[in-house]
Amino acid sequence: MATTTDSWPGRVSLMVAHCAGMLDLVALPVWVGVLISHYKFEPREAGGLATLFLIGAVVSSLYFASRFTRSNARLLVVSGFIVAAVAFLLASRTEDYKTLAALHLVAGAAAACGLSFTHGTIARSSNPHRLFAIVGMALGIFAIVFLGATPNLIAALGGPVLFVVFAGVMAVAALTSILVFPGLKPKTETMFFDRVARIRPAIWFGVIGVSCMGLTQAMMFSFIERIGADRGFGSDAVTGVLIALGFVNLFPAPLAALLETRISARAVILAGPALQALVAVAIALSTSFPLYALPTAVFAAVMIFTHTFAFGLLSRLDPSSRVVAGTPAMLMIGAAIGPVLGGTLVQAYGYEALAIAAVIIDAAAILLFSRVPLPDEDSLPNPTMTVA
Repeated sequence: MATTTDSWPGRVSLMVAHCAGMLDLVALPVWVGVLISHYKFEPREAGGLATLFLIGAVVSSLYFASRFTRSNARLLVVSGFIVAAVAFLLASRTEDYKTLAALHLVAGAAAACGLSFTHGTIARSSNPHRLFAIVGMALGIFAIVFLGATPNLIAALGGPVLFVVFAGVMAVAALTSILVFPGLKPKTETMFFDRVARIRPAIWFGVIGVSCMGLTQAMMFSFIERIGADRGFGSDAVTGVLIALGFVNLFPAPLAALLETRISARAVILAGPALQALVAVAIALSTSFPLYALPTAVFAAVMIFTHTFAFGLLSRLDPSSRVVAGTPAMLMIGAAIGPVLGGTLVQAYGYEALAIAAVIIDAAAILLFSRVPLPDEDSLPNPTMTVA
């Protein structure tokens, strides 16, 4: 019997691939922290390496998303994660900045190739919102394991072990994709729109809005660990907060699935950036451990919940699934700027500057999301329109 998106083996493969491809969403605090504390790079340099990973992801996702309907999804998912695993393994063997920069770029491009076809496959399922919520819950479980175990491994074995862990995650994703990655079963209307439909301009407001939230997410998340450490909260306490963040991340995706038909997607995508900005301000301006720990624990959950609704909405607005196949680009075109922007602001003006930047960026996201139509507000593309 063929593996499909409606069977659990297929869903497990998509869960693992989603976790590997979204590694930056979980790992950025530890990642940037290790580059600063163990490799002794300046904040701007450390943020720059993470940014190179994300730049590679953006370019790769933009390239492959437009080719989603004309490619062998399983082959490219497997190939992408294998290349990413090799790149990270090589990164664990060097401390040269230029070499690390090149390897980050390659790893980002390869991982995003796998993630683009993973998200495009999810969008072709019978219920993209629900399946994206399922893989989102898997990401929450992965975050608990990663944030609970990796800092201790780094403390015991040194900074390079971080890249060995990254390589292992990519290798597991490649293996599960070889075994049970689901076959693509296009919807009837999707096959038609693949040939004749042009992506409507209004959809791009949603795409850029998600990118803005990704920018705030990466900018703040890259320095959450450093904020706690520099304010004297202690490594054990900060690690505990990151573990708590992982536990909290278990809930937004299933909650989004439960509320799919009970809350307007428009309401969620308008409220999400406002809440994200509020939480970012609380973290950046925190002066005591409780005021740091509580907003930090829920910070990523806001993005996960909002993005689940945005993913479902964009899937319905674009039957070809090309837009959501570009989800890595959506998230990472903003996230690519985040670490280096955050590092520059922190180095020049301190952590308080992150709060101001978050408010400005999320205000732009709200404005953009306000322009996105709901599926029943706008008809599907006219069949006479030509391919973009």
